[in-house]
Amino acid sequence: MTPEDQEETQPLLGPLGGSAPRGRRVFLAAFAAALGPLSFGFALGYSSPAIPSLRRAAPPAPHLDEDAASWFGAIVTLGAAAGGVLGGWLVDRAGRKLSLLLCSMPFVTGFTVITAAQNLWVLLGGRLLTGLACGIASLVAPVYISEIAYPEVRGLLGSCVQLMVVTGILLAYLAGWVLEWRWLAVLGCVPPSFMLLLMCFMPETPRFLLSQHKRQEAMAAMQFLWGSAQGWEEPPIGAEHQGFHMAQLWRPGVYKPFIIGISLMAFQQLSGINAVMFYAETIFEEAKFKVLFTATAALIMDRAGRRLLLTLSGVVMAFSTSAFGAYFKLTEGGPSNSSHVDLPAHLSMGPTDTNTGLAWLAVGSMCLFIAGFAVGWGPIPWLLMSEIFPLPVKGVATGVCVLTNWFMAFLVTKEFNSLMEVLRPYGAFWLASAFSFFGVLFTLACVPETKGKTLEQITAHFEGR
Repeated sequence: MTPEDQEETQPLLGPLGGSAPRGRRVFLAAFAAALGPLSFGFALGYSSPAIPSLRRAAPPAPHLDEDAASWFGAIVTLGAAAGGVLGGWLVDRAGRKLSLLLCSMPFVTGFTVITAAQNLWVLLGGRLLTGLACGIASLVAPVYISEIAYPEVRGLLGSCVQLMVVTGILLAYLAGWVLEWRWLAVLGCVPPSFMLLLMCFMPETPRFLLSQHKRQEAMAAMQFLWGSAQGWEEPPIGAEHQGFHMAQLWRPGVYKPFIIGISLMAFQQLSGINAVMFYAETIFEEAKFKVLFTATAALIMDRAGRRLLLTLSGVVMAFSTSAFGAYFKLTEGGPSNSSHVDLPAHLSMGPTDTNTGLAWLAVGSMCLFIAGFAVGWGPIPWLLMSEIFPLPVKGVATGVCVLTNWFMAFLVTKEFNSLMEVLRPYGAFWLASAFSFFGVLFTLACVPETKGKTLEQITAHFEGR
């Protein structure tokens, strides 16, 4: 074999031995990509301070009645569902980097439209555009980060996606204290603009470049991100250049992660997260609490492992929603015996009321649930989604997972009140507890541990190699 041949077959991705890479630019690239989820969180949190501000504003500001306000908050999810499908198409054809650059455009355009809006339809159009960007960012950012990170820090960097989402929600609420809705929308243009600027200087992921037969560019990207392109094994791409075909669904390396990814997204929403958040007094209180525990999860992800955190998180969530249901059962005969329960009203009743004596159970259950969700079932499904799919199906598969997540979020939010009318509040929360428990069983039975493994090793596990 000639020296040239040896150089051409030189291993590139996946450690064969030796010390782990120590390049620090990978953290800068991950931060640049995570500005997408930060923008995503800001767009989600924007409606909370903007709706009261719009109701205070004088003409020509759009007028929001109760129905319009509900659409203003909810239309983002419809845009995000469409963005998940579009993102799955973009991530394979335009690449990870260009997809992130492109998703900054609907963010900036959407917030600009909101800033200039003088009627309800223009306002909703701007929200729909930001929702579209949210769907793309929620798919592309985890994929980009997982493909640029070496195994020792992939859990840490991947968990930062959810941390940045929560930080964006918190930022929107804090800024809403001092900014009216138009200036708050102007502020919403800043994170995606900053992402656009930074990502221009970041490389495409080596795996995508290899899938496009661009080995030299992949080596240059590896050198930039990890500080070295030596001693790394090139993944067996082969047929992966051909893209997704329906026949591939029969392969264990495709249908197994497909089932896992879709199931994790469904269980995440069926756990009752939106129902519990319905009873939280403010988005701000929820967000600042989740920041602490999501940051904790990011720090321990690469030590504790995904399976352990998912299992512990699911047990905590099942216990806390059971206790939350018990609270409603014990207070069922009280003055607020209704399926449409107002928890803050329950907690503010007089000292002789039974509900007040059990307020500790409601508040404790809610806080415990948020902590449990933030440590495991909040960030890990998104992290695993970016790790488990092989290159030929990654765009389609992650698109389906994101679509599942947003669809289930919409379905649970829309039907939760109807469910409480049929099952009573305690029954609805006990059902959510059962789903959390089933999520634990599914994790133990089906979800592999990906801690410390390269993406090629994870794919080989599903293929049985």
